[in-house]
Amino acid sequence: MTQITVDAMWTEGRTCPLGIDSDTPRLSWSYGASERRSLRQKAYRIVVASCQQRLADGCFDMWDSGVVTSRRHTDIPYNGKALLPRQLLFWRVTVWDEQGNAAVSDIAWWETGLRSPENWSGTWIGDPQAAEIGRALPQFRRSFIVWGAVRQARAYICGLGHYELRLNGYKVGARELDPGWTDYDSTILYTVYDITHELQQGENAVGVLLGNGFYHVTGGRYTKFKDSFGTPKCLVNLIIDYSNGTSETICTDESWSVSGSPLLFSCIYGGEDYDARREQPGWDRPYFQPGGNWTAAASVEASAGILTAQTAQALTVKKHFEVSKMTEPKPGIFVLDLGQNFSGWPEISVSGRAGAVITLTPSELLTADGLADQRWTGSPYQWRYVLKGEGLETWRPRFTYYGFRYVQVEGAVPQEDASSGEGIPVLHSLQGQMIYPDIPDAGGFRCSNKLLNRIHEIIGWAMRSNTKSVFTDCPHREKLGWLEQIHLMGPSLMFNYDVEALLCKVMEDMADAQQPNGMIPTTAPEYVVFEKPWEMFRDAAAWGGAYILAGWELLQRYGNDGVLKRHYEGMKRYVDYLASRADGCILRHGLGDWYDIGPKGPGFAQNTPVALVETAIYYELSVVMGKIAGVLGRPEDACMYDERSRQIQAAFNAEFLNDETGTYANGSDAALAMALAIGLAPEDKRGQVLERLIDGIAARGYQTTAGDVGHRYVLLALARAGRSDLIFRMTQHTETPGYGYQVVSGATSLTEAWDGPAVGKSQNHFMLGHVEEWLYSHLAGLDYRYDPERQHYVLMVQPNVVGGVDWAEAWCGLRSGRAAVHWTRSEGGCLTVQVHVPVNTEAYIYIPADDLEQLTEHNLPISGMRDPELMCYENGIAVFHTGSGTYAFTSKHESDSLPRNRL
Repeated sequence: MTQITVDAMWTEGRTCPLGIDSDTPRLSWSYGASERRSLRQKAYRIVVASCQQRLADGCFDMWDSGVVTSRRHTDIPYNGKALLPRQLLFWRVTVWDEQGNAAVSDIAWWETGLRSPENWSGTWIGDPQAAEIGRALPQFRRSFIVWGAVRQARAYICGLGHYELRLNGYKVGARELDPGWTDYDSTILYTVYDITHELQQGENAVGVLLGNGFYHVTGGRYTKFKDSFGTPKCLVNLIIDYSNGTSETICTDESWSVSGSPLLFSCIYGGEDYDARREQPGWDRPYFQPGGNWTAAASVEASAGILTAQTAQALTVKKHFEVSKMTEPKPGIFVLDLGQNFSGWPEISVSGRAGAVITLTPSELLTADGLADQRWTGSPYQWRYVLKGEGLETWRPRFTYYGFRYVQVEGAVPQEDASSGEGIPVLHSLQGQMIYPDIPDAGGFRCSNKLLNRIHEIIGWAMRSNTKSVFTDCPHREKLGWLEQIHLMGPSLMFNYDVEALLCKVMEDMADAQQPNGMIPTTAPEYVVFEKPWEMFRDAAAWGGAYILAGWELLQRYGNDGVLKRHYEGMKRYVDYLASRADGCILRHGLGDWYDIGPKGPGFAQNTPVALVETAIYYELSVVMGKIAGVLGRPEDACMYDERSRQIQAAFNAEFLNDETGTYANGSDAALAMALAIGLAPEDKRGQVLERLIDGIAARGYQTTAGDVGHRYVLLALARAGRSDLIFRMTQHTETPGYGYQVVSGATSLTEAWDGPAVGKSQNHFMLGHVEEWLYSHLAGLDYRYDPERQHYVLMVQPNVVGGVDWAEAWCGLRSGRAAVHWTRSEGGCLTVQVHVPVNTEAYIYIPADDLEQLTEHNLPISGMRDPELMCYENGIAVFHTGSGTYAFTSKHESDSLPRNRL
């Protein structure tokens, strides 16, 4: 393709979404792949209509942006007529390139939600017997009549803590653990379903099954905490629009019926118990006759939070795992190995007598006896199923999940052993089901080094396992949204997945969690409040600072400046809070470099003063706030933050820098690297500080001592200084502690501690996965930023050709399109680098070349070329400036010289 085309289209970071409550939804689009070089957008025109036919006829009755001369294609706010509830809008964009060629997109759409609580009909309902001890979780139903032809129908539902919506005997949609977790006293999320084709003429029935979730943590087994916002309740509006122009709303009120469900126990932390004997066949179907165990639902008080549409992608079952191995460590106890540590639940098929109980105990590790080991992950956690005794029965949990690889089965025998256990239920099959949001893949990485590929894989499993409606620390013991990993692992997440909508939701969680004094706690939603003497677990700059750094990353990766405008005042309040807590300009409270490597084992920081780490982050936050203020057109704030940054830098160096030795504090990896990577070290000391960092790592056999916070900065400091060769050697170390050790020890997901397979703790954490960012942006050499001033993406391609890697490749889905790099080095020192730059994107490409005369692009000498344009050649690196297109460079390169001083 040689002409500009429009490919994907997004509304609020999603494709054709239902239920948008924003007054000014933000629109974005990407471009189709093109081989034409330097193809740029010169102008665009967005048009929006209230129906598809009007759009096709050129009647843009909602908004016509007019022709806007701009390269911008991300996060453009709708600026048309006021939006109404339940309004379906159709939009398309026309783009022009610099030659005047026009391309018209396909038609996309979005549909508004109910938009405000006043537009809901009916009342919240609950179980009037909810307070009874031992009462099962409730299920609600109502029958209704569809009187004529249906044009469209929608279900609007919020079920707290979680719900399953059923219509005419079937589950509606594929969502799991809905709605997303929030501070329910501040925000409550509802979901919209298109149920047009689920309805039938005549009688229909709607059913709702409720679970506790984080809304109502009851205890009874393992819990991280025990607390409640209230007992389970739901609010439902089924709105039917008939073809004759009339509408009808079926809403929750006291005309609904409620009964105890087969769910006898459900806890987000402790597991779930289900008694199939309590099932009432047809309860969610038409013509069901409720018996004496059904009563009228009770109208209950609405929750305090503001009801708003859920905009992040839904959690669904994304992957399935079959049993790879089975053992019987004790008579009648079977342990099934699913081969992969993941988060989710099992689905079982069983048969046996009514009343028999099957107990499933999940675990990441096994004891020395081969039994499920929950010492590090929260115990006891179990799923229990009571058979109804009616042939083959299939079941899986609904409202709780766990992180596990193994399932210990008690009370049943595998099918192959059924003859030996007369009268004992038979387990016909067990399948693992992994749940995480329906986030599109946005990148990929591979290289010639098998160990690096495996490290990449286990980090990916940990990221997916801990991506729910928040980014959790672990999928079992805590399941809390610890915030430091949002920014420290933010680029790693964004290289792999499109998480714009989910991160915007997390930004709202942080805003809800912000305290009156401006403090952002370490977790959001803040379900656990850490008080003295554990207040450092509540208030730490590297955690609360995610509010600012994640917002800044949303701009750089997705071109989303709307999130900065929405949260700017909250961000200011947080930095002001840090200033109020500072001793001069030094922050002395917080967690510092959590989980670093030292003699005491993982936990509290051992190698680096807490004040150094917290103050370094404080400086970074101040610098970024200055940049945000500049982007948002607040020059006075930008100057104020720039001056504050200078003051913090001066105080930091006065407190921690030894001028004579070039050492910060006690010379730990984290101390030295943070001073370098964040920009605190004076220019005349940077070389000395870097040398000390390198010498320390080499002296330990290419191992670092940095932890949760410091490790990312160690990698950034080394890579930016052109020492990816050192990082590579660190990754290849297979003795404890480190990535290589985890791989050779059989870990199938990244562990909480560097030596997790040996020390225990969680076996499924992504907080230390910072090398993922290096794999993409340095080893493969693919990185990108959105330039808000010039309103387009800038791609940086800087292959770090290191010994031990013969080739590497990566691709990333930018909002402008797919970017990719593949480099290969032959034994004779011939280096080839292939690069694809998306349309409307600027690129800087760094090519290692021992001899500029032997450097070619598509087999042509680069001398005299205008595209790519050679900008400079220094220290064996040729730097080219390009626009879009596909480029193929070949050079002679035998040394391991690497690019430095990234643009």
